[in-house]
Amino acid sequence: MASNYNIDGIMLFEQPFARVPYENYRKVFRTSQKNIEKELGALQAAAADLARRAQAGTVVPEDALKAVDAMSRRAEGLKRKLGELQRNAGTPTLEVMRERLQLLASVENMQSSNGPDFDRWADTRLDRWLTDWALRSGKEKTARKLAQARGIERLVDLELFSEIRRIEEALNKHSCTDALLWCSENKAALRKVKNPLEFELRLQEFIELARDRKLLDAINYQKKHLIQWQDSHAAQIQQASALLAYTPSSAFGPYKRLYDLARWTNLVQSFRLAIYNLSTLPTEPLLHLAMYAGLASLKLPACYDHETQNIDCPVCDPNLGLLAKEVPFSHHVNSTIVCRLSGKIIDENNFPLAFPQHGHAYSKEALEDMAANNNGQVTCPRTKETCHFTELRKVFVS
Repeated sequence: MASNYNIDGIMLFEQPFARVPYENYRKVFRTSQKNIEKELGALQAAAADLARRAQAGTVVPEDALKAVDAMSRRAEGLKRKLGELQRNAGTPTLEVMRERLQLLASVENMQSSNGPDFDRWADTRLDRWLTDWALRSGKEKTARKLAQARGIERLVDLELFSEIRRIEEALNKHSCTDALLWCSENKAALRKVKNPLEFELRLQEFIELARDRKLLDAINYQKKHLIQWQDSHAAQIQQASALLAYTPSSAFGPYKRLYDLARWTNLVQSFRLAIYNLSTLPTEPLLHLAMYAGLASLKLPACYDHETQNIDCPVCDPNLGLLAKEVPFSHHVNSTIVCRLSGKIIDENNFPLAFPQHGHAYSKEALEDMAANNNGQVTCPRTKETCHFTELRKVFVS
């Protein structure tokens, strides 16, 4: 019999899986288009000028040959740039998109979650989530080995996180160069979402010049890179300008905070949020989000009551219980009763039986097993009340 499963819920988790290579392809396409338009425009202008001079009879053969050679070199330079763009993009983007979409299509076509095909798909998904967690946690070597061992290199974003790690390492060494280059490559996208990362990086470079007391360089840097942000960040620029009058040792209040080296840590976090946003990646690992979703569906107030904890409940586990504190309690329209002894659901086929004196109830199956092993006697684990199985009372839940 087919077992239905929530395909919409599955696809909700898989949005970044399909979007990351798509966004990477768009980025490569836009950059290639800009280079082609720039270089072909120059080639067309040079060719038109040469044709005009030839028609007027003012061109010298040697000059014409030089002009043709220059156009040829420019075309070769364009070809080299486009080749570098494709190589820097890592694994061929279209092939990655095709393979990922085929994987998503395969689960949509499955009729049941109780089968070997779905089990294999779920195992691959878990491998992807574990690799994603390792990449976000800075364990790139582990992630690459796992991806290689499972044959999922095209199903995880190794190149993207390698770029993130490289730029973050540069920021941790107090260098904005790589991050500014990334901002330049993604200027239009950052402007569209009104992300101020580039300004924060420029401001930090100005602060470092002031810290080193390179005042003339700082003034020139401000004129070249900060003035263009005057309309949107005038107050911050004005405040930072005062650093020309204060050294790190004499600064106070807001000026001392500008000199604080903790700003570099904030820049790392801002960069990560920016690249996650442009790459449509969630800020939390997908493994964590899946665990949160599962825990939220199970979490009940009883899970934190030592008297009523269930040994088979993940939320009642001390370690997972800490993680579950961050998610809301589950909301059940219809309550489900679970036996404390067996962990099985109590229903019409496994109805509850209560002890005659204190009234604590457990499932019929669990009490039958206890009676079979104790000559018909059953004992309540909470009150230690003991009686014969035939003395138990059937409970009707309404």
